[in-house]
Amino acid sequence: MDIDYDSQKPIYIQVAEAIQDAIVTGAFEEETQIPSTTEISLGYRINPATVLKGMNLLVDSKVLYKKRGLGMFVSPGAKEMVRQMRSDEFILNFVKPLVEEGRKLELSNDRMMALVAKEINA
Repeated sequence: MDIDYDSQKPIYIQVAEAIQDAIVTGAFEEETQIPSTTEISLGYRINPATVLKGMNLLVDSKVLYKKRGLGMFVSPGAKEMVRQMRSDEFILNFVKPLVEEGRKLELSNDRMMALVAKEINA
């Protein structure tokens, strides 16, 4: 997990995204326990409340669940949930603005597709 203390992105969001990354890459498998807020806060010198806030975002979105007295666990289906959430964000934050800009520039669909394909293959 990398935390960028100089980033405009709040640390609790970075914590949540780092946990999501670990889920998508398989570092945290479904139905397994993730490190505690204390472990993460000590390891990265982050306030435990900040870590917990990031974890609670994932609990709210059903990516993680709590077992009372035991800690936080990765939910069944979490990997696919994270992929879907990130895909939706990708479309909203990158694809739609790209298409809108292409339309402003009066680029044809074929031209936009060719430009994207060129970048993919670069």
